[in-house]
Amino acid sequence: MKFTLSWLKEHLDTEATVEQVVEAMTMAGLEVEHVENPAAKLAAFSVAKIVEAVQHPNADRLRVCQVDTKDGRKEIVCGAPNARPGLTTIYAPLGAYVPGSGITLEARPVRGVVSNGMLCSASELEVAEESDGIMELPDALPVGASAAEALGLEAVIDFEVTPNRPDWLGVAGIARDLAAAGLGKLKDPSIAPVTGGFPCPVQIRLDAPEACPVFAGRLIRGVKNGPSPAWLQQRLVSIGLRPINALVDITNLISYDRARPLHVYDRAKLVGDVVVARLGHGQDQGRPAHTDEATPAEHHDEQLIALDGKTYDLTSEMCVIADANGERPVGLGGVMGGESTGCDEGTTEVFVESAWFDPIRTAQTGRTTGITSDAQYRFARGVDTGSVVPGLELATRLILEICGGEASDILVAGEAPAAPGPITFDRAYVRQLTGLSLDDARIDQILSDLGFALEGDQVTPPTWRRDVEGRADLVEEVARIEGFGALPAEPLPEIARPAGGVLSIRQNRIRTARRAMAALGYAEAVTWSFLSRETARLFGGGQDELVVANPISSDLDCMRPSALPNLIEGAGRNARKGFPDVALFEVGPIYRGDEPADQSTVVAAIVAPHPPRRWDGKGEDPLFALKADLISLLEELGAPALQVAQGSSSAWWHPGRSARLQLGPKNVVAEFGELHPRVLKALDVAGPVLGFELTLEAIPEGKRKAVKTKPPLALSTLMPLSRDFAFVVEEGVAAGDLVRAIAGADKQLIAQARVFDVYRGANLGEGMKSLAVEILIQPQDHTLAEAEIEQLSAKVVAAAAKATGARLRT
Repeated sequence: MKFTLSWLKEHLDTEATVEQVVEAMTMAGLEVEHVENPAAKLAAFSVAKIVEAVQHPNADRLRVCQVDTKDGRKEIVCGAPNARPGLTTIYAPLGAYVPGSGITLEARPVRGVVSNGMLCSASELEVAEESDGIMELPDALPVGASAAEALGLEAVIDFEVTPNRPDWLGVAGIARDLAAAGLGKLKDPSIAPVTGGFPCPVQIRLDAPEACPVFAGRLIRGVKNGPSPAWLQQRLVSIGLRPINALVDITNLISYDRARPLHVYDRAKLVGDVVVARLGHGQDQGRPAHTDEATPAEHHDEQLIALDGKTYDLTSEMCVIADANGERPVGLGGVMGGESTGCDEGTTEVFVESAWFDPIRTAQTGRTTGITSDAQYRFARGVDTGSVVPGLELATRLILEICGGEASDILVAGEAPAAPGPITFDRAYVRQLTGLSLDDARIDQILSDLGFALEGDQVTPPTWRRDVEGRADLVEEVARIEGFGALPAEPLPEIARPAGGVLSIRQNRIRTARRAMAALGYAEAVTWSFLSRETARLFGGGQDELVVANPISSDLDCMRPSALPNLIEGAGRNARKGFPDVALFEVGPIYRGDEPADQSTVVAAIVAPHPPRRWDGKGEDPLFALKADLISLLEELGAPALQVAQGSSSAWWHPGRSARLQLGPKNVVAEFGELHPRVLKALDVAGPVLGFELTLEAIPEGKRKAVKTKPPLALSTLMPLSRDFAFVVEEGVAAGDLVRAIAGADKQLIAQARVFDVYRGANLGEGMKSLAVEILIQPQDHTLAEAEIEQLSAKVVAAAAKATGARLRT
């Protein structure tokens, strides 16, 4: 969206500069992308006056001019045929870069005479596409004035409009927000109605209120169409629009000024006295959206030659404006008018259309036809439902002012969609949500300046703000206008980490599956969760509830029932590029219905086995290799033993080379095998293609194992000491039993116990052995005295005797 400062001042009483406007827009949430300032580009150029122009002594088509400039009187060689004494024009000094010719001026002789500058044409300054001679300016302009000021050029602000703010697609909407932000005072935007002088002879009929709920129009007769006045042409040219004629330029102006698209029909070219808004008579099929030349009528149900000269096929999902009692299409509602009723210089009666078209239907029509007109762009985002009649009144006033004529009464068919309802709003919620300390009066002032109606705790959004649906949206408006810089900077409160890890069971399985499949040599693919409805039906999907209401593409209009078709088509694309032997996998969602329980996460994989030729013609069967990969994946995921069932796989598998893995007949964990040739033919992919699809939710969750938490590490600053003990035990006593008993004698002091020697001898007695044990004693808070060490030794001996019957060896 582009606009100029002078255009903004038509709606906003302000003394702000371009820089201040840009700053205020940024702080109010409008993302300024670019500011094109011609004053900067033409800073070196200024107004000059030719005092004398004589014939060049060495060239018939050149003149040597004496020119008064801001740098004094200069001698300049000029080849323009209109260079003459007294002419006021534009001067470029030496060293200036001329944008239209791409040269930097230097002091060079021209046929023996040095030119000390240049006198410029409009094309050389890039203010016109073509020019014949140097510029001719009013004599009242003073010498030395800047070229940008003399030419009426001003900065153009270009900013990004978010989809939820269609009111910003008009300069009046921008002015409203800037006025609320304190940059100036908003001028009265109301439009005085024009009293009709006669009944409108053109009737309006709505045959498709779901596509066009309201349609207003009026006839203006006795108009004189032609070029627009200079101010209107300059306004359109400044934002990059090409003036066409007065009637069309007026509609373009209102579209950018009030975000209200309109359309004008030449009444003499309309057939009959009824204009009808209906749906198209064509069918929705996958054929080209438009052609440059009309095709024979028997191949298409209905077509329209639009104002861009292209022929479009009309479908039953498009809103069509028709005449001849609804038989002949003359426009695409909300998108573009038809060539047959366009206005030209011969137009003397014009029917002005001001309607409201369904945004979703208009957006889809734009995608289908490829048309991105200004009207389609605005209607697809939602035009103000309250601007139907005011927009028509404004167009009437401008047409009568510029083209003359007499207007009929306004005729309105249908009703506009209901205005937004009130929202209960507690002003304290502003502080609660943002931390801003604003009194109620300031909050009410901001909302009122933005057009909201306030009555107690009820706040009603205006018709142009249908994006405001709750009290949080109101808080956002207050914070945005008050300024995001006013928001207090406070750190977020710390949130304790949840116990049991960060990843859920499903997330852990997805991560494990990705790593396992990559380790098996498969390449991961990330594809759309959508596919065409015809493809979805091949894999058991395509139900009505899974069709996308507003698809991003005509061949992505249905939620996928399986991840396999996208992988198969990916293998086909690789094969067509010379890489037929691929192995792909994807982890993602599939949809078997429109309920939350119908969504599952699957691991799908396909292989397209096209190995190199072998001399013996044999090789590993890829089906069993695929099965091995699937079993390996299931083991990584912790799946239990599964049953293999043949003959009951889904219809898209080859019946003789496929099977399923299941936990009983109802819990199918995975299906694998070779894809059916019928499916591959429908997807235009050469076989064979093998694959599997595993549902992660079907794998039962394993039993949780008890985990003992290790105690915190406690290190002592005191030196440890060791003591050795030799115990005589029976031959059948295990050394580990003795060590455990000794270590448990005092768990605080004994850090370690270990056997370092075993002895058997006749002196020990029949069936006896000696076990030598070293214990490591770690003092905790003080150095142990000898008595404490003796007391600990007694505990060790007693514990060994009690547990194993051991006695100290003497």
